[in-house]
This record gives sequence, structure tokens and C-alpha cells, in this order.
Amino acid sequence: MTTVLQIGDRTIKSEEIIPLMAGYKILPQLLCESIIDQAIVDIDCTPEETESACQQFYQNWHLTDNAQKETWLKRYGMSQQQLESLATRSLRIEKFKQQTWGHKLESYFLQRKGQLDQASYSLLRVKDQGLANELYFRIKEGEQSFAELAFKYSQGAEAQTGGLMRAVELGTLHPHLAELLRISQVGEVWTPLAFGEWYAIVRLEKLIPAQLDEAMRQRLLQENFQAWFQEKLRQLSPQDQIWMGVKPNQQAA
Repeated sequence: MTTVLQIGDRTIKSEEIIPLMAGYKILPQLLCESIIDQAIVDIDCTPEETESACQQFYQNWHLTDNAQKETWLKRYGMSQQQLESLATRSLRIEKFKQQTWGHKLESYFLQRKGQLDQASYSLLRVKDQGLANELYFRIKEGEQSFAELAFKYSQGAEAQTGGLMRAVELGTLHPHLAELLRISQVGEVWTPLAFGEWYAIVRLEKLIPAQLDEAMRQRLLQENFQAWFQEKLRQLSPQDQIWMGVKPNQQAA
């Protein structure tokens, strides 16, 4: 038997690896990383990028001289080329995202913008329609402020803030509420609307259009990457899907 890893007093043999990975539930992670490795196999880094990534790797592992580096390679059974592949893996994944979806981000952003726009708004919810109508007219006539009535009458958590809801992406809201805010003018108060058991009075405070800045670009790249990855999971064999916690012939979670 060949010793492949020494951990403290324990020697792990090659034939033990798969059973241990199965027992420790590491196989799903291995499958995930294998899918990604296949995708980035042809993605290259420049010598400068590789050197920088390796230096960062050495720093993270506190490998300060050649002897320590050689000891590390021997301990983990890796060649210098394999180490470089490990050190540059994150960069190669980012390059894969850029090469695959970078040129599509503008159109994808426009498709998603309606969900990515943010709105802050005031909300007052009660379960009695008559009370909701009365409170609406008090607000419209200026008899009492929205905040004052929300503090006193609102039966949802928003009562704690005088009805004021922090800015959130429209895509995270109930579709009817999101559409209402999307077509509202700032300060516009809507007549009570039925949302399940509630009657809600809504006022738009601020609409914040999404911007395709660098942070948004990175987010959208990651969204595309995750969608691609989920599709790859759906292409796995039934047995592999079981390892991944995915029911065969159903959408991955």
C-alpha cells in the first residue's frame, strides 16, 4: 500500500481516499470543482499573473524559502506545475466568466434592470378594509402624517419605523407591490390594495435606478456563472445528482 497523506499520527493510504471522501461527504465538493476545472482547462495566465498568484500563495502559507516550498510540495504530492494551477485557479475562473459572458453583460443588465432597481417606500398595513380606507383619506387630506398613522395603526413590522421601508431591490418584493412602485411618482399615495389578508397603503419615497458599475458587472457575471453551473449539475448522471443532493430530472437547488 502507498502512503499518500500523513496527518498527525494517522497514515492515509490511497485505497482509503474514496471511502473517506464519501464518509465525510466531500465527494459533492469534488464533483463541483471537477466541473469547474473542465471549464477552465484552456484558460491561461500570463507569466506575470502566474508569478503574482504564486507569491500570494506562498505568503498565505508562510512559505518563505525554497526548502519550505519543496517540503510543502512533497507533503501534498504536488508538482510545481500543479501548484501554479492551484494558485491561479481563482484568476482563471474570473477569466472564464469574462470570456463567456463579459460581452453579454449590457444586454443581460437591461433584462434584469427592472428587478435590480431599488425603491424606498412607506407602508401601512391593516386587516380591516374600512379602517384602511379611513386612514388613506386622513393621509390624503393631510389630517395626519403617514408616519404618525403607521406608528399607531399599522399591524405589520413596519409600525416600528413609522411605515418607512429601507431601499430594497424591486425583484425581492411581491410582484404586485414591485409593479406598483415601478409606476409610482415620488410621494404618490395609493388607495388601499389587497395583499392576501392585508389591506396596504403604499407611498413611494425614492426610486434608485440600478447602474452597471463594476460591482454590478461582477454580480451579473456571478449570476451567469451560477446559472451555467446549475445547468451542468442537471447534466450529471442520476447517481452523481444524488451525491449533489439534486433529484434526477428536476431542477437543481
